[in-house]
Amino acid sequence: MSNTTATTEQLADLSATTLLRFATAGSVDDGKSTLVGRLLHDSKSVLSDQLEAVERVSASRGADAPDLALLTDGLRAEREQGITIDVAYRYFATARRRFILADTPGHVQYTRNMVTGASTADLAVVLVDARNGVIEQTRRHAAVAALLRVPHVVLAVNKMDLVAYEERVFAEIAEEFTAYARELGVPEITAIPISALAGDNVVEPSSNMDWYGGPTVLEHLETVPVSHDLTSCHARLPVQYVIRPQTAEHPDYRGYAGQIAAGTFRVGESVTVLPSGRTSKITGIDLLGKAVDVAWTPQSITLLLEDDIDISRGDLIVPSGDTPPTTQDIEATVCHVADTPLNVGQRVLLKHTTRTVKAIVKEIPSRLTLDDLSQHPEPGRLVANDIGRVKVRTAEPLALDSYADSRRTGSFLLIDPADGTTLAAGMAGEAFATAAEEAALAPDDEGWDF
Repeated sequence: MSNTTATTEQLADLSATTLLRFATAGSVDDGKSTLVGRLLHDSKSVLSDQLEAVERVSASRGADAPDLALLTDGLRAEREQGITIDVAYRYFATARRRFILADTPGHVQYTRNMVTGASTADLAVVLVDARNGVIEQTRRHAAVAALLRVPHVVLAVNKMDLVAYEERVFAEIAEEFTAYARELGVPEITAIPISALAGDNVVEPSSNMDWYGGPTVLEHLETVPVSHDLTSCHARLPVQYVIRPQTAEHPDYRGYAGQIAAGTFRVGESVTVLPSGRTSKITGIDLLGKAVDVAWTPQSITLLLEDDIDISRGDLIVPSGDTPPTTQDIEATVCHVADTPLNVGQRVLLKHTTRTVKAIVKEIPSRLTLDDLSQHPEPGRLVANDIGRVKVRTAEPLALDSYADSRRTGSFLLIDPADGTTLAAGMAGEAFATAAEEAALAPDDEGWDF
């Protein structure tokens, strides 16, 4: 069977992807669904039968024009209440780029859904009602985007038609939001005045705002630089399954299957298996039933190794020269997404890539106050939609990258062991531990107090 070899030039071509993942966020009634509907409609990404269905429903409600928000608010409860509840994913394309869009809820109760929608986004569109300006939920969405390290943020100041398209209103909101987002560390902010209902500056430039000379929303989405540099990432393969077919054709076959979380792997490369620290060499890579010489994220592959090593689901295979530290003490920032609080001393499960281990919340050092970005020390607990720092001790060592280095292998979930509810989404920061703490946190017979 011949091998397929990928050159450096081919990998570079993959880095210049034409796919943009972006999420929308904003407060209730700021017009997110209308903006998304306008994008789909004006970019001719709506099928005729979909548009006809929207027109029928809109007419039955006595509306003079199609309610474009109905293109994304697909749940019956959403349509009846007139709000977005679930994350609505839409796929569309223009001549310049393909898009995966996550329309996230605006109600404070559903802030947790924004974490889901923005976790893989390259860009976040934060909507603000021009009449209301920057409010607490706007700051919360900016904080989540910064925390999840979304590299590009668009401030869409919507409903400009309701403030007579005044430049002063837009400028004041843009200045306030930009200052706040920069304090959070958002690297790039682009402010655009729009009217999603009327279509101003969404796909076509607005004749009502000749004072604005920047791009429309779609023009910015089509041209914003997105870098997926596959050659320079930390290569990581979380093992999902060990394959041993035991057939007459392959009696000694043992492969380690999973989706590459980041980077590239090559035949002949020396690798280390974590957390055991055992080393070996890649002798083969199987991709879709064929042997290849090189594979890269996000391909799902099977690795064959030179040595017979004890490897199981949850182990992490990495290049031997690029191994993250293993630790049982994790300090991280989390977004609390459950209705039940997260308390100091609480027993949880921690899920990192394909590995799930027991853990205890040892400390909650601070909670973020969104108004002034100050830290409220030692809150003792986090409740729904809180953002805070936690210190967690795990029963087994984990190999976490810093979230700043890898959004895939630097993130984790805290889970309620009683019913499997997701409690919080975490972004790993600096690990911590002292000898005294290690001795004090020795495991007991129940296997929890470690």
